[in-house]
Amino acid sequence: MSLRLAQLPDRTPVRISVSVEPELASALRDYAEIYGATYGMLEKPETLIPAMLENFLGSDAGFKRARRALHANKGD
Repeated sequence: MSLRLAQLPDRTPVRISVSVEPELASALRDYAEIYGATYGMLEKPETLIPAMLENFLGSDAGFKRARRALHANKGD
């Protein structure tokens, strides 16, 4: 059977652990506090970080070009 919607890719989260400097940890806590005040929803910094990284990578035109070239060279 053929469907218009292709099979969904693997969406299993991958756990990545990082260490940050105290100043960055403080800024992330502040961001989460401001986020909560803005949207009325308290979120831990570790909950916001994936969306922050996705937003950052998605807005970096140089990264997107280089990534496309990287995958084109690999044949992916």
